[in-house]
Amino acid sequence: MRTLLKHTCTCLLFVLGGFAFAQIPATQHSNGISYISGGVGEEETVAILAQAKQWPVLLELSQIENGRGVWIFGANIQITNTKKQVVFNVSADGPYMLINLEPGDYSIEASYQGVEQKRALSVKANASQKISLFWK
Repeated sequence: MRTLLKHTCTCLLFVLGGFAFAQIPATQHSNGISYISGGVGEEETVAILAQAKQWPVLLELSQIENGRGVWIFGANIQITNTKKQVVFNVSADGPYMLINLEPGDYSIEASYQGVEQKRALSVKANASQKISLFWK
């Protein structure tokens, strides 16, 4: 019985210890809008993707290099509302970004290594969506 308890505790510590490495990056704010940016490393990627359904917007950032998609960081992400006001402006810390935007229509302007992209974005209440931005 004592051995069984010891093995159970060891397994439990091992499992719980794995969760400590899979922590999501800290929540940050831009103009009052909360966001999480990261995804460098497998554990951080898994943690962010596990939270994605609880956030209205998941941005996925990559670049085509030698015919393959590679994850990028450092892209500047700017979001404007329908009144052309900038409501969000940050530099990505990794290939994934969770953004807590209020329902409404927006425009995303993203730039990476001098190349800009624009996308329309419509956020619905109680729904999440993934926007993939690729640079060539």
